[in-house]
Amino acid sequence: MSQYYDLGDRTLWNPSNGASRLFLRQVAVHEAELGMSSGIGPMENDESFLDAAAFAAFADALLARHRATTHGVVIALSEGFVATVLVLAERADIEVHWPTSDPAASPARRDVQVPAPPAPDADAWTAALREKARELGRFMAR
Repeated sequence: MSQYYDLGDRTLWNPSNGASRLFLRQVAVHEAELGMSSGIGPMENDESFLDAAAFAAFADALLARHRATTHGVVIALSEGFVATVLVLAERADIEVHWPTSDPAASPARRDVQVPAPPAPDADAWTAALREKARELGRFMAR
């Protein structure tokens, strides 16, 4: 069995039921953390439809929050979800806005780990996350 994440008549992802359940639970967690809707509609009859505008805003906010933390555990817990969202955004032809600022200078800085490891520069951070999304995308059936 599998479920479908669609944008219009285009399938962005067709995961197994278990992967989909886990993903949707993480969607709810991140919606609550960000205080906004993801644009991912409810799963009904094994289909979920994305609202492109809301999903684009969610992806941007998610990236900004991910960049604004230097807490190792928070990064580890959220990185796979962020990469999954990036794959969906790319497949939906949504251009995400990559944060370029240093997390230590961010007014949205949260979840500070003490001692805080140095944050990678924006280019290295972006390249690593893009690569993780590319790798993950190979395992995300359409």
